[in-house]
Amino acid sequence: MVWLQNNEIGQSAWHLAAFQGHIEVLEKLWEWAKELQVKPEELGNEVWLSKNKFHTTAWYMVALNGHIELLEKLWDWAKELQLKPEELRNEVLLSKTKSDQTA
Repeated sequence: MVWLQNNEIGQSAWHLAAFQGHIEVLEKLWEWAKELQVKPEELGNEVWLSKNKFHTTAWYMVALNGHIELLEKLWDWAKELQLKPEELRNEVLLSKTKSDQTA
């Protein structure tokens, strides 16, 4: 899928839309993934839990920029994907960037 491709610092369209707080873009990407019947495991690993070169997730970028509505949307999608609590805890909430920061 084209939108899963990463730029030179490992950011996909998903990361970039999250960083900018573009909820409509993320909703459209999510909708297309479902239309294309992307497997939940792939969405979880390649999209929701993916990290860029600096070890930051979309969750981190959204939290950093204070996009509360988008955080809620990401959380809903995590529940839809049935991500395990330990994955969310370790790979999202407590995950550290290269500069040792958490969301």
